Amino acid sequence: MAAAALLSGFATPTTAQTRQAEDALSALRQRLPQDEVIYFLLPDRFANGDATNDHGGYAADRLKSGFDPADTDFYHGGDLAGVTQQLDYIQGLGATAVWLAPVFKNKPVQSHGGYTGAAHHGYWITDFTAVDPHFGDEAAMRALVEAAHARGMKVYLDIVANHTADVIQYRECPEGRCAYRSRADYPYTRRGGVDGAPINEGFDGRDFSRLTQPDYAYTPYVPAGEENAKVPAWLNDPIHYHNRGDSTFTGESSLDGDFAGLDDLLTEDPVVIQGMIDIFGGWIDKYGIDGFRIDTARHVNPGFWQAFIPAMIARAEAKGIPNFHIFGEVYDPDPAVTARFTRVDGYPAVLDFPFQKQATDVAAGKVGTDGLAKLFDADTIYDKGAETAAILPTFLGNHDMGRVGFFVKQANPNADDAEVLARIKLAHALMMFSRGVPTLYYGDEQGFAGAGGYGNSRQDMWPSRTPVYANETPVGGRQPAYSTDAPLYQAIAEMTRIRAEEPALRRGRQVVRAYGDKPGLFALSRVGEDGSEILALFNSSTTPVAAQVEVEPGSMRWQALRGDCAPESSAPASVAVRVPPLDYLVCKSVP
Repeated sequence: MAAAALLSGFATPTTAQTRQAEDALSALRQRLPQDEVIYFLLPDRFANGDATNDHGGYAADRLKSGFDPADTDFYHGGDLAGVTQQLDYIQGLGATAVWLAPVFKNKPVQSHGGYTGAAHHGYWITDFTAVDPHFGDEAAMRALVEAAHARGMKVYLDIVANHTADVIQYRECPEGRCAYRSRADYPYTRRGGVDGAPINEGFDGRDFSRLTQPDYAYTPYVPAGEENAKVPAWLNDPIHYHNRGDSTFTGESSLDGDFAGLDDLLTEDPVVIQGMIDIFGGWIDKYGIDGFRIDTARHVNPGFWQAFIPAMIARAEAKGIPNFHIFGEVYDPDPAVTARFTRVDGYPAVLDFPFQKQATDVAAGKVGTDGLAKLFDADTIYDKGAETAAILPTFLGNHDMGRVGFFVKQANPNADDAEVLARIKLAHALMMFSRGVPTLYYGDEQGFAGAGGYGNSRQDMWPSRTPVYANETPVGGRQPAYSTDAPLYQAIAEMTRIRAEEPALRRGRQVVRAYGDKPGLFALSRVGEDGSEILALFNSSTTPVAAQVEVEPGSMRWQALRGDCAPESSAPASVAVRVPPLDYLVCKSVP
């Protein structure tokens, strides 16, 4: 022991730093998904740490490289080095996990119909094994993960198994828009329809060795020069795609159709299943990723997920990652729809779109608070009930639908900045103190609101050259880039601090205490395993609310964690509360 002490005294800084990083990694591996606060960002719009990769190594032509910082739908220069440089900013907000929009190599520019845009968002993948050169390289990716882990922060990747970039074309529709052709009208065993020549003899939907010709619905081909555009190589063969034309997002086309022209993978095919397991398992092996958000989950057949998800969990466990967080995108406000993916498809969790709808509507004053009570009542329909509900990432807006600030402004067109700010704070409080994993959308903390979804909700964090971004006045006023003094940054940081300090707010059983059919009081308790109780109270109306709220019988004395809480209950199981307009309180029972 004396020798060990002597050696430790002469440890080099590098050795000490390595040991500290290993300790941080060991500690974060033990955290459960519900312990996290996730920060979701698009690398292209978050921070430009290396201007030399702005064009991604392509010719300096916007239609070649996709770089045009004045256009909402083109690359703006953000990258992984920038994210690494701004980890202090993210951690200061209280986020403990960074969710990156897809970082894989994309087709830089695509056109579909009358639209032309660039893959700044990351969802038009060609090489599933490499980092997109606009964002950096393998070294930049590794540096980001290691820097995050050294701080005790997790890194989640956004992955795509439903489709690739749009490379495959159909000879029948050279203009590029091809109507969906169904399995009944265009069966796999006839060329070009039920009256066509027999092909793929003996194919029954299960033995894919008999599916050898892909021209059952359309005649797919790969344009000259793009024969090897995709990696791994098996992705270049049209036989591994559905090739049925554009999805209408209804019926079978929701599974088998091309998503806005993107090549829809034949995810029933064992080659595709194993190929995707190998691809994304490789990212876990190489970088020690801590979780996956899975894009377009509802557009892939359940059998694929039933094989893929257990394989990813096993791969993570083999890497020493016991709490690998997987959550799918099921874009629907109905919990009956989202819950199905935990019961049938085998998802451990899904993004909580139903919460997003109810929380933003309540905070905006559009509806009563009873919608939240009904939402939480539906937690029982998820597989494992409340246990699964506890790890659903809850959120208020995103890069597709738009920001919470936009929703609040849209519902309150005559509200002044102070009211809009208060309602956005209230929405974040509803998310931060209720069950689930709070998921922040980058830039909300700076007051970005935007004018809608997609390009209107993907602002640059730095002074922008895009007119619609540069001309926006953020909620709470314009601040310097990455300001930690922005009103919403400060408000969210206060919430995350309270949540981090109180285990019951992360892991406690949730009990809804009060609600109504009009804007006003919403109350819930988080009850810890030791019986401790934290009461969170929210007022979505513009006048104060006062009420008696039921609590645990043993909760007689209270400490204010935020706001003005009554020091004692009025009687066993009842406490008097008074909540200011558009505000919230957090009260903790004490012995």
